[in-house]
Formats: sequence, structure tokens, C-alpha cells
Amino acid sequence: MISWTGLFDDWPLWIAIVVLIVDIGIRVVMLGIVPGNRRPTTAMAWLMTIFFIPYIGLLVFLLFGSNKLNSRRRSRQMQINEEILAVTRLEGPKNVLPPGHPRWVHSAVHLNHELGAFPPTRGNKLEFFTDYKEGLTSIAEAIDGAKDYAHVQFYIVGDDPEYVGPVLSAMERAAARGVKVRFLYDQIGSWRVPGYKALRKRLTDGGIEWYRMLPIAPLQWRWRRPDLRNHRKIVVVDGRVAFTGSQNLIEPGYKRESSKTIGREWVELLARVEGPLVDHLDVVFATDWNLESDKSVFDQLEGDETERPGLLTGQVVPSGPGFPEENNLRLFNTLIYNAQHVIRLTSPYFVPDDSLLYAITTAAQRGVRVDMYVCEAGDHRLTNHAQQSYYQSLLDAGVRIFRYRAPMVLHTKCVTIDDQVAVFGSSNFDMRSFSLNAEITTMLLGAEPVAELDKVMDAYERESTLLTAEEWAQRSRGQRWLDNVGRLTAVLQ
Repeated sequence: MISWTGLFDDWPLWIAIVVLIVDIGIRVVMLGIVPGNRRPTTAMAWLMTIFFIPYIGLLVFLLFGSNKLNSRRRSRQMQINEEILAVTRLEGPKNVLPPGHPRWVHSAVHLNHELGAFPPTRGNKLEFFTDYKEGLTSIAEAIDGAKDYAHVQFYIVGDDPEYVGPVLSAMERAAARGVKVRFLYDQIGSWRVPGYKALRKRLTDGGIEWYRMLPIAPLQWRWRRPDLRNHRKIVVVDGRVAFTGSQNLIEPGYKRESSKTIGREWVELLARVEGPLVDHLDVVFATDWNLESDKSVFDQLEGDETERPGLLTGQVVPSGPGFPEENNLRLFNTLIYNAQHVIRLTSPYFVPDDSLLYAITTAAQRGVRVDMYVCEAGDHRLTNHAQQSYYQSLLDAGVRIFRYRAPMVLHTKCVTIDDQVAVFGSSNFDMRSFSLNAEITTMLLGAEPVAELDKVMDAYERESTLLTAEEWAQRSRGQRWLDNVGRLTAVLQ
């Protein structure tokens, strides 16, 4: 608490009294506001900030204290959810899961349906791309085959001649032949990329209709917490094929000079999807398009759920600040608590809340093999330190931590549970992805997709080193101090 002794000696008495009353008033009022609908640790962190530096703390809280979108966006999201649920709840036996899955899988599917609105669907076909360029080439080929529309949505986009250029050229060719090309990108995620202004001009000149997601535009009365972002990656062409995963629309070094200097590239996972899941991914895009443009394209979507090109059963799980619940976190906790044999988890940023940390450590303590694949050195120094602050608890519980060789950034986000469930998408295992980012996650059921993702993680393991408890105990006191400081930043969410 700041001491006011002698601070007002040169001030008129009435000003000193007013300032003191306002100062105390801020503390008293915020004491009853900050804890509302927040984790106790988060609330305490904010209150300490406000109590020690009331005026600056209040300003920071007003900018970053709310993880909710404005009422218009939330109400529109919930309206769409209710419309989807009204239909899917009546579909009945059509979407009943095939026999053989344990009861907890049915429970997880029900949870996803209630929170994210989308039911499970059968008859899907997926192809995973781990080669960075191959995935982008497949997107370009799909857009070149578009007849009616191409929907493209990414968190980060940056033009270059080798990787992204062919995709943008395909979009331009599609627009030139009359295909409706709609493009969404996150403003904050993309504006720091070199060539941002030139990219926007290229999109406009190419006849591509584009909008920024969650723009910060105070002069247009468009303002929100700046770090509420749309982190989804979705491409849908004619409602027949889709792409989703962790990969952004940018070259593998993210157009950073530092990446070129040290040879850093991002390691990604992208999935090509056919079947009913395409329709649901298209609805997610259409929802975001409506929120940013105030235009509806729902009646133009061309999906056909009668098409069954494959045998996979899957479910789309959207999440983010537009939803009242943390859909992705609840799913991950449900799956981990029900795992019986093996959990394998890959995430570039692992900064869990207490519930997820307890779920993972409890699973390891009850005999489940838990393998985690993380970056040896991530691209965000503070986040990397925050992540490392959890390693001791994980190692003590028996979790095996594999660190992917630096300077590469292992950017894939995926989980496999036993031989029952495989999950992948845009969501990291951190509180930012749970509370602040709009994310898209896909859950697949059965041994086949689990085996496919396990192959991916087997390859990651070959490029990783196993962190031992002995090695971790030898780190310096300075390293421990930095890790603990990094951990403090996680609660201000």
C-alpha cells in the first residue's frame, strides 16, 4: 500500500482530500467487482495490482480485465448455437455413435454437443500433412478446383513467393472466374508481419472480399481487450473439402529475421477433411464472417451431410470468448480424467490452469503413461519460462517430457487418449487458448485416427530429448527465478 505521508504537503487541502477519497474509493469498489466470475488466483493478482498502483492498475484492468466479447457478438454467437442445437437435437439416431466406445466417450461427445452445438458425424475422411509446403500446396489445389466459393480464415497471414504466394494466386484465379472468395485474418496476429499493407492491397486488387477479425479500431467505436483474438485456421471449398489444424498462412520462419539468423522454423500439423465435418467447419467460418461483416452466408453453404467419403466419426468443437464456457478446457479435462492407459500430448505453449494440471498429474499418479511433447526453446521467452515452471510438478508425478530440438518451434496441438480418441486443432494447452482466443478443435473417435496422430508424435519423439528429473534439478537458481516470474504472468488472464 502506498504511503501518503507528506505527499500532499504542497497541495491545497481540498485537492488532497479528493485524491485520497478517489484512491480509497477505487480500492473499495474494485474489491467487490474484480472477484466476480474469476478464478481466485486471477482475482487476487488483479487486486494486488490495483491496490499497489491504483490509477495505473485500474487502467490496465479496464484494458485487459475482461475476457468477454461485447454483448452483440456474444448474443449472435449464442443465437447461432441455439439454432444449430434446435436442429441437431432432433436428428436422433442418425448421429448415435457406433458400438464399441466406452461410456466416457459418449459423455465427452455429449459435452461437446451441449457446449459447442455440433453433434458427432460419421463417414469422414482425413489426411494429415506434416510437411509444411505440402499442406499449403494442397490448399492451393483445392481452391483451384473451386466452383462456387472458397472460405479462408487464418490467425496469421504473410505473403511470400514460395509458400503463401501460390495460395493467394489460387484465390485470385478463383475470384477472376467468378468464384466468391471470402477471407478472414486476425488483425493483431497479422499486422506485425512484414508486407502487411501490400498484402491487403493484393487481396483487394485480386477481387477477394476480406475482413479483419476482432479489429481494434477506436475511431470506429470498435474496442475490446486487445488480446482477445481469433486463433482459428479454417479453409472450406464449395462445402466439399476443408482444411484445419495448427498451421498459419505464412512461410515456416514466420517472416522473422531472427528465424533466418538461427535457422528457426515452425513444425505444423494440417488436416485435409472430407465428409460431414466440412459442413460444420463451414458453419464456424460463416459465424465469424457474420460477426465481422454483418453479412450472412449461411444460406449459401453447400454442404451435403449425405456424402460419406470415409469411415471416421468426428466432432467439431469451437471455443472462445464468444462462448459462456471454456469448451476446449472442459473437453481436455474430461478426456484426461477418463484415460486408462496412455495420454500423449503436444503443445508449443503449456501454461495450464490448476484443473488441467491436476488432471494430468493425477492421471500419471494413477498409472496412466503420460507423454508430453514441447519445445526445447519456444519463440516467446516469457511464455517459455512460464511453461518450464510446471515441469517439476509434472516430473514428480511421473509425466515424461520430451523437448523438441531447438531452434525449431513445435507448433502442433494434438492429444491422443488410449486407442479411443484423437484431438487436434488450433488450441494450445494454455489459459490464453482456454479463455482469450477463439479456437477450433476436432475430435476423432477410434483406433485409426489415434494411430495416425501417434505416428506424428513418434516422429516428434525422434527429434526430441527426454527431460530427466536429475537434469532438471541441476538448473541454476537464476533459471528457477525466471521460470517463477514467468509463471506469475499466467494468472492475469
